[in-house]
Amino acid sequence: MAYRSPVADIRFILDKVVPLAPVAATERFAEATGDTVEAVLLEAGKLCDEVMAPLLRAGDLHPAKLENGVMRTSPGFKDAYAQIAEGHWVAVAASHEFGGMGLPQTLCVAINDMMSGANLALQLKPLLTQGQIEALEHHASDTLKALYLPKLISGEWSGTMNLTEPQAGSDVGALRSKAEPLGDGTYAITGQKIFISWGDSDMVENVCHLVLARLPDAVPGTKGISLFMVPKFLPDAAGNPGTANSLKVVSLEHKMGLHGSPTCVMSFEGATGWLVGEPGKGMAAMFTMMNNARLAVGVQGIGVAEGAYQKALAYAQERVQFAPIIEHADVRRMLAEMRADIFAARSIALACAVALDMGRATGEADWHARAALLTPIAKAYGTDVGIHVADQGIQVHGGMGFVEETGAAQYLRDVRVTAIYEGTNGIQAMDLVGRKMMDDGRAAFRLLQEVEDAAKAARETLPDLAEAVWQAAETMREATEGLIAQGTQDRFAGAVPYLRAFARVLGAHYHLKAALADEVRAKLAAVYIRRILPQTEADLASVRAGAVDLYALSPEDLGA
Repeated sequence: MAYRSPVADIRFILDKVVPLAPVAATERFAEATGDTVEAVLLEAGKLCDEVMAPLLRAGDLHPAKLENGVMRTSPGFKDAYAQIAEGHWVAVAASHEFGGMGLPQTLCVAINDMMSGANLALQLKPLLTQGQIEALEHHASDTLKALYLPKLISGEWSGTMNLTEPQAGSDVGALRSKAEPLGDGTYAITGQKIFISWGDSDMVENVCHLVLARLPDAVPGTKGISLFMVPKFLPDAAGNPGTANSLKVVSLEHKMGLHGSPTCVMSFEGATGWLVGEPGKGMAAMFTMMNNARLAVGVQGIGVAEGAYQKALAYAQERVQFAPIIEHADVRRMLAEMRADIFAARSIALACAVALDMGRATGEADWHARAALLTPIAKAYGTDVGIHVADQGIQVHGGMGFVEETGAAQYLRDVRVTAIYEGTNGIQAMDLVGRKMMDDGRAAFRLLQEVEDAAKAARETLPDLAEAVWQAAETMREATEGLIAQGTQDRFAGAVPYLRAFARVLGAHYHLKAALADEVRAKLAAVYIRRILPQTEADLASVRAGAVDLYALSPEDLGA
């Protein structure tokens, strides 16, 4: 069975579970009518199904290559990207001012979900450009906006972000790249960056790098970091790509998956760059792009989970062992839990996107706080679900899942990195229990109160399911109160299980809303609430344990 974009699932969520209607009711997003949303999702789904998905295997078997300093992308990718650009799919949420569609971020998230399921390696290309567009819209000078945004939005040029250095890793404050003022408003950028996705390609006229570097008088740590636009080709007076800049791809990383997406080691050798934002404020500017990417990476996990699920479902329907294996209880269990997990993760991601859109449209602090709270949950849970579902997809295939020719293993190899990049899932969890609880948990408690209120209202219709959700939310409230009273080390020790538990409670909440709207969805909700939600108790036991037992083990003990 060929991949089919989950347009119906997404539309159901946006109609019945996490309504897009309040977003469309704002002045800013009034164009996002029901008809527009339907048309956009259907057209994007057609592109994913007919153009991107058929290239999934080619990207894996014929990776991008660096030949004599020239990047050669996988067969078919260049033509497919041209269709993405020509369809304006790079610019769904970009502002009208520079040629974007100006539609809600929620629609962009939904489209990236479908694209990820079709072909994650190719989807990364427009995704990175979308993040750069948002960073420039918020932080660049008018001159840089006028030059770069039309080209990025049209897809003629593409964007990257350059943070990581070999010696720094997640400790961005330890970076050593330098920026020397040249006296004419430009800077000479020198340094090496690693793990740069789509650092170069033969699919666009110019590749625009956002690079973190230090000015000569910069203070140590993250407060001394500035952000620079460093293009592959220097734009000429007419804004067209001119002479080559002093930068190059040193090598490509040899990865376990995502072979169609070149991950580059970049060398900047006195390359000309322009300051984006204020000196020393580079991390604030880059975080705009990173926050965009964190939600998007969570959605990548969900999209790959969808692709892996569809392949596993088709195999289970066709493979006969005494009977089609979909009739066997354990296979039925795996498929049901896979589908239930995907629905929960997708609903959380779309809820985060709706909160982002409402915050932008209304300026209300509560919406901004909700979006901030949901971002690490959406990223970590979405990618965890992606990995788990892809793994279960192999299990459904049995021995054939371990054979590369079936294609089941590619989903797991491709999605595994999503739990690592844009901040590991451990970092996302620490952000949730740390920075996102600096309001004493107010945003978390508001969200949990909504879950409890909705569960109370559902008791007459679905008493058993509603009671289970209410009890889980109440337990989560108590756990949050206990978490806030813990010290930092104890919080961080339980951060990952806390995030997972919170995500499961939210997933159950959205499943309950779906169950109230549709009888078939009620059957899926029962699977999630009865089989997956109870795992919350085990996670919260780990949260309450704190860090004492972990640090009772010395490094020597761990090596024994």
